[in-house]
Order: sequence, then C-alpha cells, then structure tokens
Amino acid sequence: MLAASWLGINAVLPGRVQGQQSPDPPIFGTARSQFTLVRPRNKLAPLRLQDMNGKDAVLSPKPGNVTLVNLWATWCAACKLDLPTLAGLERLRRPRLDIWTICTDSRDLKTIRRFAQTVAMPRLAFADPYASASNPANAEASTFPLMAMPITYLIGTRGDVEGYITGAAEWLSPAGDALLRYYLEQQG
Repeated sequence: MLAASWLGINAVLPGRVQGQQSPDPPIFGTARSQFTLVRPRNKLAPLRLQDMNGKDAVLSPKPGNVTLVNLWATWCAACKLDLPTLAGLERLRRPRLDIWTICTDSRDLKTIRRFAQTVAMPRLAFADPYASASNPANAEASTFPLMAMPITYLIGTRGDVEGYITGAAEWLSPAGDALLRYYLEQQG
C-alpha cells in the first residue's frame, strides 16, 4: 500500500504497491471539482467548428497526442481564469499535447473575438456554430455534455474521451502535470 497526501490529509490507497504504476490516473482537482473519468470510453468524432476568422475547420485528435478540449462561454467569470492557464500550458510547448478552446455560447465571432482580447487565450480557439461540440437545443446530441462552465475534456493518445474537469483547473500545478504525464505515457 502506498501512503498519499492530498489536501493535507494522509490516506492509504488500497491495492497500490510502492513503485508499481497505477492503472488509475493520479488525482487532480480543485477545491470544487476533480478530474472525473468517463466510462465507457468513446472515440472523439471529428468536430466541425469555425476558427476566429470565420473559416470552417474540422478537428480530430492526432493519434499519439493528448488533446485538452476546453469549452467556455463569453459570460463565464471562471473562464477568464481558465483560458490564461491553458495559454500558459501551451507556451510550455509540451510535445504531443494539443489544446483546443471552443466557445459554446455565441455564434457571433465579433463577440467572441472581443472577449478573447480581454484574456490570454491558447492559439487554437474556435466557435461552435454547427453545434458539433455542444448542442444547446438537444443535450443528448452533444459530443461534450456541459455540466458546468468552463469544462475541459481530456482526449487520450488513442483518441478516446478519458475524462473531464469543471471549473478553472490548475493545469500548471504538480497534480496537473502528473495527470498529463500519465496520459502522455499511454501508448497511442
């Protein structure tokens, strides 16, 4: 058994032998949310989006890469914290890590661009005018359910949706780094 300390609480995690890689990802969370596994895993289908210049784009995860898909809104206060963190993560130029941000509340590119000028943003920012990522008219038809805003889905090296975290996650923290390393080490 391996002793673990999370949020200053010592706990024993059953079934783990020291030095043995766990089949479960490391714990990653905030005060209000934690990374939640999605089971069963599903392949991420190509997303039909629009870039900030109004050009259509079809995105699919690159095999062997980990992709963070961040869904945000122009009205979202926590998004103003989350997007700069993701931009900081992108500036680290971590090999095989892709970051996509998708505005879910507006089809008006002027409104989205105006918001994007107020915060640091990752370079791959998109609008969802075709309801490809999230479908406000039919939640059941959404590729990514929106339980909260912002929400970031992690797509593993095989193109499967592995899990998500809601709120402004600390991707630049040791726990965020450990989670990304865990998935980057998976075979694509």
